[in-house]
Amino acid sequence: MTHQNTGNYAAKHNDSQSPEILRNKVAEAAENNQLSCSKAHKLAQETGFSAAEVGRVADLLEIRLTGCQLGLFGQGRKENKIEAATTPAPELCEALTNGLKNNRLPCLEAWETAARLNLKKTDITAACEALKIKISPCQLGAF
Repeated sequence: MTHQNTGNYAAKHNDSQSPEILRNKVAEAAENNQLSCSKAHKLAQETGFSAAEVGRVADLLEIRLTGCQLGLFGQGRKENKIEAATTPAPELCEALTNGLKNNRLPCLEAWETAARLNLKKTDITAACEALKIKISPCQLGAF
C-alpha cells in the first residue's frame, strides 16, 4: 500500500466480514490507532486466528500496522532503515535463493530462515537488500 493510500486500508479488501471477537481483540490491542507487527502476531497466537486474518481485521478497522519485525515498515524514522549487508554468507545466500516464491522471499520464509540460521530477522532483510531480493508477501498482509 503506498503512502497515497495511507488511512484507507479497508479498500484493499473486497469484503467487510470478520469475526466480532477478533474485531474486539484487535481494537483493544491497538494503541493510538496502531498495531505493531509483534502485537499482531501475539494476538494471532492467543486467539487461534491466522496472522493474515488479524492483519485483515486491522485493515478493516483502519488500524495502521507498525513496527515490522523485518524492519520493512513502521519503524518511525528513516534513520532506522535497514542497510544492505556487505557480503552475505554463502549459506545465507543459498537459503534465501532456495526460499524464493515467484522471485520474492515470503515474510514467513524470512522468519524461518532467521530461526534456522540463528540470525536476527533484520539480518535477513539486510541480506535481501544486498541481493536485491524483495520480501513479499507479508504475513499480516501489509505488503
